[in-house]
Amino acid sequence: MSRFWSPVVHRLTPYVPGEQPKLTNLIKLNTNESPYGPPPGALEAIRAAADDTLRLYSDPTSERLRAAIAQAHDVGMDEIFVGNGSDEVLAHAFHALLQHDAPLLTPDITYSFYPVYCGLYGIAHQPVPLDDAMRIDVDDYRRPCAGLVLPNPNAPTGIALGLGQIETLLRAQPDRVVVIDEAYVDFGADTAIPLVRRFPNLLVVRTLSKSHALAGLRVGYAIGHPDLVEALNRVKDSFNSYPLDRLAQAGAAAAIADREWLARTTGKIIKTRIGLTSSLRGLGFEVLPSQANFVFARHPDRDAAHLAAALRERGIIVRHFRTPRIAEWLRITVGTDEECRVLTDALGTILTRNAD
Repeated sequence: MSRFWSPVVHRLTPYVPGEQPKLTNLIKLNTNESPYGPPPGALEAIRAAADDTLRLYSDPTSERLRAAIAQAHDVGMDEIFVGNGSDEVLAHAFHALLQHDAPLLTPDITYSFYPVYCGLYGIAHQPVPLDDAMRIDVDDYRRPCAGLVLPNPNAPTGIALGLGQIETLLRAQPDRVVVIDEAYVDFGADTAIPLVRRFPNLLVVRTLSKSHALAGLRVGYAIGHPDLVEALNRVKDSFNSYPLDRLAQAGAAAAIADREWLARTTGKIIKTRIGLTSSLRGLGFEVLPSQANFVFARHPDRDAAHLAAALRERGIIVRHFRTPRIAEWLRITVGTDEECRVLTDALGTILTRNAD
């Protein structure tokens, strides 16, 4: 029945999300979800919002949520855009700000949704290779382009740029939009939001899916110059004026406001990440220096696909990418201390049995 498709559909290669298995009793370390529940205040706010007012449309401007974001980041309300997860926010940014007669620059090893958006919106895409240490070299982005999209920390490597490096990028491309995707920034990297006031070409995109443990709520936002936000709103209101429902707005506003919970929970995950990295290195793995809620690791003497399959047999799921340059690496979400202990114990057993 594909003869009924629009021509663009034939050309699309859709994004493949991380597996969401229906099996029970799994240790699920493949999609970078939080091992801890959401802020209690967020759950209370969602319950309170689940009342008769659901018969009414939600606030199309998400004013209460934007006010909470403005207070948390010390920015103006007119510098904030919200959407149905950061994926939707990014999609609107590609459509509104990055469609120009030049290629869009992204790292060659990065979030695989970026080239999907390029295909969807007909944007030429030019991957820029990471260096041999799997790092972004900002000097490689001094070339003509439609704009830049960089995750910080990068995914799946977990390696972060410093604010000085991001400022170098912004100064090198003053006439193009630079999108910094900060899905994992709360786990040890520095946010670029303070640079927004000085650089009108900077758009910072964030999500509540990771550090706020609200992946199921689907809330993301962007912070940038009001001109950039206006472009996003023009696209949003030409697509869906009500992207966030009443429950999402209420829960997200409460979660954003609970800075103490955020610091405590991300601190626990950072501590566990340090221990997990040490344990993996003790088993002979190379582990990249992560500032995210996952680690990227490979073993010099073991096939990554085999390790992933062997872990799955033991009820542990990690992410393996069958793509060039990273086919021998595993991305492992930082779970609880106990989940990480079970993982490393299983890897130790697998490596010992293979050696025999």
